Amino acid sequence: MAPVLEVQDLSVSYRRAGDIPQPALAGVSFELMQGEILGVLGESGSGKSTLAMTLLRLLAPNANVTKGAVLFEGKDLLQSNSEELRKVRGRRIALIFQEPVLALHPTMRAGEQVRQLLLAHNSVPQLSLNEEVRQIFDKIFLQDAERILRSYPHQLSGGQRQRVLIAQAIACNPSVIIADESTASLDPTITMEILGLFQRLKTQLNLAMIFITHNPALLAGFADRVMILYGGRVAELGPADAVLASPRHPYTQALFQAVPQSLDEDEQTRMEKLPSIAGEYSSSLPEGCCFEPRCAERMAVCSGHAPALTKVNQAHSAACFKYE
Repeated sequence: MAPVLEVQDLSVSYRRAGDIPQPALAGVSFELMQGEILGVLGESGSGKSTLAMTLLRLLAPNANVTKGAVLFEGKDLLQSNSEELRKVRGRRIALIFQEPVLALHPTMRAGEQVRQLLLAHNSVPQLSLNEEVRQIFDKIFLQDAERILRSYPHQLSGGQRQRVLIAQAIACNPSVIIADESTASLDPTITMEILGLFQRLKTQLNLAMIFITHNPALLAGFADRVMILYGGRVAELGPADAVLASPRHPYTQALFQAVPQSLDEDEQTRMEKLPSIAGEYSSSLPEGCCFEPRCAERMAVCSGHAPALTKVNQAHSAACFKYE
């Protein structure tokens, strides 16, 4: 089966006035299969959001794609014109933003916001359009769907507003959904409900999903595969069970030790101080392995050049000289 989305050697840099361009992504490659959830994990500054924006060509004016390709259903989106992109954005690939308060229009009812998206991408009679909006809300909200579609964003809870963004995302029956930190502002109970909703929609609609997060605990039992980003490079990629249970890259190992491993830990666990990763992340990355300055296992070869993504086993890879 061919991948629905294929990213090849993608590199992106940002430039401020008078400054040398700073790399944000460097040689990122991966495939996304239909019906698969790919978890993209990394700390702030690792390139997660830049990746999401690049896939749909929504980068800031000071960003530059220096090389690579984003193949969606065989066509390179980086070479597509404005009209071709308009047919893809929101219709074939949908992006769910982190903050629904900012993403939703404050003076427009929730149902109308989904209705406008349908109008932008489809020619649907008025009566059929209203019924389609109701059906979309029925899929997302098991209760109070009619009340919620008539409500303004300020009349809804954070979890309900996030579900409205999900309703927008699935409205045009996309092939791919990109969720960028879509549960970051929610409490653990609502977060688990949103993850369950994503899994249900993936099964019902045969969606492929890129789920971006900084929290490994969200990916256990949810993602099919996990890709770890550090310094804009892929540090590790493999089946979720393997990566989460037996991480191979020193950064992945250090990251997992530095974050809570469960969403519902007891009070004593929350009070305990978690270990931190030595050193500080720098946007001025070295010539060699970008994690080398902070790595407890660094070797002489690590400072010379960047390691390639090397197979640890048939499906699991890590960018570390230990495996070359």
